[in-house]
Amino acid sequence: MIAFLSDIHSNMEALTVCLQEADRLGCKRILCLGDVIGYGPQPREALTTIMQRAEFTIMGNHEHGAMFYAPDFNERARAAIDWTRDQMSRRDRPREENMRFWQYLDGMPKEKREGRMLFVHGSPRDPVREYLTPRDAHDEKKMGECFARMGDANLCFVGHSHLPGVFLRSGRFLAPSEIDGAWQVDEQAIVNIGSVGQPRDGDPRSSFVTYDGDGNGGTVRFHRLAYDVEATMARIRAIPELPVYLAERLAKGA
Repeated sequence: MIAFLSDIHSNMEALTVCLQEADRLGCKRILCLGDVIGYGPQPREALTTIMQRAEFTIMGNHEHGAMFYAPDFNERARAAIDWTRDQMSRRDRPREENMRFWQYLDGMPKEKREGRMLFVHGSPRDPVREYLTPRDAHDEKKMGECFARMGDANLCFVGHSHLPGVFLRSGRFLAPSEIDGAWQVDEQAIVNIGSVGQPRDGDPRSSFVTYDGDGNGGTVRFHRLAYDVEATMARIRAIPELPVYLAERLAKGA
């Protein structure tokens, strides 16, 4: 069984709980779909943990923004990525340790294919930056192009929007609440796994997905886990460079 994690956003309280649950469930593989860093208070710890536990990490827009540029970031996100960039090059830490972080980011693929599965951060059409949100299920052009870009993949796993659910080739969007948290693979689909460290669907609990198939069949399960939100909020508030809003939104899942 595979555990998919995405959009951790330097939130160690949330990441720790999700990894513990993945271990309890007996997941043999842990795959990360990007945005390990950004927004949150513990980028070095989150990267260290993912480097140790994940089989690979797909490049997210926050990794790309840290390494290159982030013209589409709002003021709060830009402040957080600027602080994160500084944290990853701290002069009080060994240069070799800092370099390992940057080398890991530089080695992240923008997409990865495995059998009949495709893994990206954003969408099949724009792997790093394009959002897929529930209302896009009715955008025939956008979804048609996304499914076309999947090629012979039957399932594509994504993150980025922080909104979990299943986009079906037939034009429907299945929210986890509609399917009791589980979907039996029966047609081509794009699965948004939600966010470990900054949910935005009104539920502050961490979100991740497990999958027990090879792309052709099997079951996709959505998992929601409570974590110590207040601890992460306190860590953010203690860092002057991070906007307080980034703490407040965690309590609302917004």
